Amino acid sequence: MVRDALDETDRAILHLLQEDARTITTAEMADAVGVSASTVRNRIARLESDGVLRGYHPEIDYERAGYQLHMVFICCAPVEERAELVAEAMGIEGVVTVREMLTGSANVHIEAVGADSGMVDRISARLTNVGLEIEATDVVKTLHRQPFNHFGTEPVDDE
Repeated sequence: MVRDALDETDRAILHLLQEDARTITTAEMADAVGVSASTVRNRIARLESDGVLRGYHPEIDYERAGYQLHMVFICCAPVEERAELVAEAMGIEGVVTVREMLTGSANVHIEAVGADSGMVDRISARLTNVGLEIEATDVVKTLHRQPFNHFGTEPVDDE
């Protein structure tokens, strides 16, 4: 599905799901968007089958869950080996996300969590052992997230 194929209703549903996918009902979305609940359900099903919606994931406060260290490893990987190295990195205990970057030599960014400073060393060693070169390691103070505003800040444009 291309961006142009998303209409105002699709974008409104995506925005509402980004704000609160866990508790908002299709009836509440329907009221906000101005369509029926069955239309919302059908749209969500289509967005899922088209691969636009790929999952519903919890946002975890790792510190409250006992993992007070939230780290980002900036790594370098040979382009021809990058996909394989990323797959191996995903299997390392503590790794929660990996981003493959399209440009630059620092082409793999890895987010990991740990309960103690020893975990930083263990993750660093494992990343090095799989063949990634660590360029920098940063500790995250606070993560801020918001819905993508190009889906709209309001469910439906009142124009």
